[in-house]
Amino acid sequence: MSYPFSARGQRSWLWAAAVCALPCAAPSALGATVVTLPRVDISTAQEDASLADSLLSASTVDKASARMSRLSSPDAASLFRNQPGFSSYGGGRLANLPVLNGMADDRVATVVDGVRINPACPNHMNPALSYIDPDSVESATSVAGLTSVSNGGDSLGGTIDVERADPRFARHGKILFTGRARGTYRSNGGGYSAAGSMTVANDTFSLRYNASYDQSGDYSGGGGIGQVGSTEYLRYTHDVTLGVHKKNHLLTLTFGQQDAPREGFANQYMDMTNNRSTYVNGKYVGDFDWGTLEARGHWQRVIHAMNMLDDKGGHTATKGMPMNDDQRSVGYSVKATIPLGHQHTLRLGSSFDHEGLKDWWPPLKGSSMMGPGTFNNINNGHRDRLGHFAEWEAQWTPRVSTLLGLRNDLVMMNTGNVSPYSSMGMMGMSNADATAAKDFNARSHGRTDVNFDVTALTRWKATDSLTIEAGYARKSRAPNLYERYAWGKGAMASTMIGWFGDGNGYVGNPDLKSEVGNTASVTFDWHDPSLAQRWGLKVQPYYTYVHNYINVNLNPKPMGMNVNQNQYTFANHNAQMYGINSSAHYTVWNTSRYGKGEVTGVLNWVRGQDKVTHTGLYQQMPLNGTLGLNETVGPWTGRVEMNFVKAKSTVDSLRNEPHTPGYALLNMNGSYNWKMMTLTAGIDNVFNQPYYMPLGGILTSDIKTGRMPMPGMGRSFNVSLAATF
Repeated sequence: MSYPFSARGQRSWLWAAAVCALPCAAPSALGATVVTLPRVDISTAQEDASLADSLLSASTVDKASARMSRLSSPDAASLFRNQPGFSSYGGGRLANLPVLNGMADDRVATVVDGVRINPACPNHMNPALSYIDPDSVESATSVAGLTSVSNGGDSLGGTIDVERADPRFARHGKILFTGRARGTYRSNGGGYSAAGSMTVANDTFSLRYNASYDQSGDYSGGGGIGQVGSTEYLRYTHDVTLGVHKKNHLLTLTFGQQDAPREGFANQYMDMTNNRSTYVNGKYVGDFDWGTLEARGHWQRVIHAMNMLDDKGGHTATKGMPMNDDQRSVGYSVKATIPLGHQHTLRLGSSFDHEGLKDWWPPLKGSSMMGPGTFNNINNGHRDRLGHFAEWEAQWTPRVSTLLGLRNDLVMMNTGNVSPYSSMGMMGMSNADATAAKDFNARSHGRTDVNFDVTALTRWKATDSLTIEAGYARKSRAPNLYERYAWGKGAMASTMIGWFGDGNGYVGNPDLKSEVGNTASVTFDWHDPSLAQRWGLKVQPYYTYVHNYINVNLNPKPMGMNVNQNQYTFANHNAQMYGINSSAHYTVWNTSRYGKGEVTGVLNWVRGQDKVTHTGLYQQMPLNGTLGLNETVGPWTGRVEMNFVKAKSTVDSLRNEPHTPGYALLNMNGSYNWKMMTLTAGIDNVFNQPYYMPLGGILTSDIKTGRMPMPGMGRSFNVSLAATF
C-alpha cells in the first residue's frame, strides 16, 4: 500500500498548520471582504426535546468533560469515561471497545455520524469510534439500557452516538472564515497530537477541512511496572465537509480518509500494521408542512493489515504472520417525524446496511506451517441488514408521557468456500485446519435472521423535583461474520480469532441464533426544581435476561496450545445481567468572588451470569465510581477527581478470566482561557499507582508462563494549547 505523503511529512505539515493558524486570527490578515461572524445554527430540534431523544438513561458529554478527556487520550471512547453505565476495554490505545451495562462491542449500537460501522478485523482492532478523532466530535451521547427503536436495532446493551458539528454559515451577504488549532503533549509514552480545522462559508455554501495527527510510543505502567510493549500508535486523518443551506433544508457531504500505519495491541498476538479507511457520508435534513425528514447515506472501504511489530518479533518477509482484510460498507437510513396534533408524534423509518468482507492470510516465505497457499478465513462474506420501525410518542398530560416503538430487522449473511494454508495435513495443526475447511465447505453457509424489537416506556413527573421513567425493551442482535464463519480449528488459526484479549482461540458456529434480550428498567431523577439546577441525583436499577446469549463451549485442546490457553466454539446460552447506575452533582458554592464549585459523582455496579455454565459473564466491570470537584472562576476551570475500582473477584472461570486487585487513581487538570487561546494541563495517575485493567485481558507476551492481566498506565503529565479564530 502506497501513501501520498510520508508519516513524517504528514506530521510536519499538521504541526505547521496548527502554528500558522494562530496569526490568521488577526483581522487585518483576512482582507476587507472577509468578516468573522457568530455561528448560524441550522437545527431541527423542537423547543422541548422529544422523549425518544431525551431518555433519562441517556448521558451527554459536556464540553468541559470532553476537553479534559481529549487531554488524556486521543481515543474517542475516552469521552464517555465518566458516564453512567459505561466502561471500555481493548489493548489498542486508539481502539477501545465500548461496554454499556455489561454488554460490549457488537451488543452496543455504536453510531458515528449516523453510521453503524462494523469492525473489519478478526480481533476488532478498528471499531467505530476509532474512525473519528475527539476534536471532531461535537456531540457525544450514551444511552445505557432502554433505547428507543428509532435510535437503532441489532443491539442489546444500548447506544453510543457521536456526531461531527453541522456546517456553519454566514449571515446573508457576508463571508465567514473561522477555524481552530490544537497541539497536545503527553509525557507517558512521549505522545503528541495535533488537530486543526478551517471553515469558509457564505449564507448558502460552507466548506470545512479537518486534519488530525496522533502518535505515541509504548507507555509505562504505574508503580515501577515498567514499559508495556505493543502499546504504541500512529494515526492521521483528513476530511472535507461541504454544506448547502436553503431555507428549511440542509445538505451535508463529508469526504474523508484515515490512515493508521501502526498500532500495538499488548493483549493480542498480532498488531495492526496498516488501516486505511476511505469514506463518504451524506446527510439531508428538511422541514416540511407535515413534519421533518432526515435521510443519510454512506460508503466506506477499509483496507486492514495485521502482523507483529518489532517488540513481538518483527514483520519482515520471513517473520511474523501477515493477515489482511478488505471491507466495503454501504447503506442508507431515512427517518420521518410527523406531529399528530399537539400531544402525539409519529416516527417512521427505514435503513439498510451492507457489509462485504474478505479476510485472507498470505503465505509466509520460508514457513512450512504458514504456507504454501493462502489461508482464506472469510471468503467474500457479507452481512446485510434491512430494518424498519414505527414509533409513537404521546404527551397525555403535562406530567405523563409515553413512548411505544416496534422494529423489524432482517439480517442476511453468507460467505464463500474457504481454504487452509495447506491441505496436506502437516504438523498436526494444519491437518486440523484442512479437515475443518473440508467440513465447512461441505455445508450451506447462507443464514437469515428475522428479528423484532419493542420498546415501551412511561415518564411521570411526580413532583417538580422528581421524575420517574420506567419501561421494558425487547432487543435483538444477529451474530457477526466471525461468530458464524470463523472456521479454523488448529491452535494457531483459532487464536487469531477473538476480540477479548484473553489469549484463547475461538471457532465460529454457522448455526448460531440471534440473541434476544428482555430488559426492565426504572430511572429515578431527583433534581433542583429551580432554574439554577444546584443539585441532582439519578438512580437507575435494571435487569436483563438474554435468550440465546452468544457465549462459548469448551473444545478439546488442539495440538500446539499450552496449559494457559484453551479453544472454544461460540454457542447460544441463556444469561442474565442486573445492576444499578447512579450519578449526582451538587453545587457547593457559587459566588462572584470564588466562582462556582461543584461536586460530581458516578457509581456503577453490574453482575452477569451464564445460566448454562453457571459462571460469571466475561468482561463485566466490578463496582466502580468517580468522585470529582469542579471549579470555575472567570477564565479558569479546574477539576480534581478520584477513580475507584473494586477488586474483580467475579470472573468467567470457563475462559480463565484473571482476577484483578482494586485500585484508586487521582487525576488533576485545569485550563485557562484568554481571548482566542486556551491552555490546558493535567496529571493522570498523580501518585503513579500500579494497577491492572479489569477488562483489559492478559499480556499475550506472558502466555507461555502465565496469564498476567493488562497493566494500566502510570503517571502522565499532559499539556495542550488550543486556539480559535
